[in-house]
Amino acid sequence: MLTELAILCAGAFFAGLVDAMVGGGGLVQVPLLFNVFPGTAPATLFGTNKAVSIVGTTFAARRYLGRVEMDWKVLWRAALAAFVASFAGAAAVGMFPPQMLRPVVIVLLVAVLAYTLKKKDFGVLRAEAVAHRPKPILALVLGALIGFYDGFFGPGTGSFLIFLFVRCYAWDFLRASAAAKVVNVSTNLAALAWFVPVGAIMAKVAAAMAVANLAGAWVGAHLAIKNGASFVRRVFIVVVSVLIARLVWDTFAG
Repeated sequence: MLTELAILCAGAFFAGLVDAMVGGGGLVQVPLLFNVFPGTAPATLFGTNKAVSIVGTTFAARRYLGRVEMDWKVLWRAALAAFVASFAGAAAVGMFPPQMLRPVVIVLLVAVLAYTLKKKDFGVLRAEAVAHRPKPILALVLGALIGFYDGFFGPGTGSFLIFLFVRCYAWDFLRASAAAKVVNVSTNLAALAWFVPVGAIMAKVAAAMAVANLAGAWVGAHLAIKNGASFVRRVFIVVVSVLIARLVWDTFAG
C-alpha cells in the first residue's frame, strides 16, 4: 500500500503543477486512482479526486491573487453561476452517459487548439480596451456552461475556461489561468457538496495526495508567474494536445 500511495502522491504533485498553470490535473489523477483501486466505485474515485484537487486549486488561486490583477466584476458572477451549474451537472449524470459527450468535446478541443496555434499572439498580450468591459451577462453564461460541463463530464474544464477568458475578455494567458483557478474552486466545491454527503471519498488517501497536490500547485503557480503569459500559452498547447489524444484513445481504442 505504501508503494501505491507513493505513486499516487507523485502523480498528485505533477497534477497540481500542471493544473495550477493551465488545468488538466484530472488527466493524471483520475487514471491513477482507477489503476490503483480498480475495484472501487467510480463515484468514490471521482470524489477523492475532487477532494484532492480543491486543495491545490485553492492554493494556486490564492497565490495568483496577490500577483495577478483580477477582474472581480467578471469573476464573482462566473464563479457563482459555475457553482450552481456544476451541482446541477453532477445531478444530471444519471440521465445519460457522460461518455456520449466525448466526440463533441474532441471536436471543440481541436478547434481550440487550431485557433490558438493560428493566432500567434493569442493570449500573449492583453487588450486593455476590451479587458475593462465587465460583460456581466456573458460572465454568467460562461460560468454556467463550464460549471455544468465540469459537474457532468469534466475533462478539459480548466483549458476551456482559459480559452474562453482569453477569447471573450482579451485577457492574456496568465491572467486567464489565474481567473480559471478561482472558478475551478467554485466548481470543485459544488462537486464536493454532491460527493461528501454520500461518503464518496477515501479520506486518508485524499489527505496524503492533497499535500502532494498543494506542493505541485505551488511550483506550477510559481513557474506561471515567473515566466509569464507566453510560457503559459505553450504549456496550454501541450496540455490540450495531450487531452485530445487521451479522449481519442478512450473513445476509439479504450
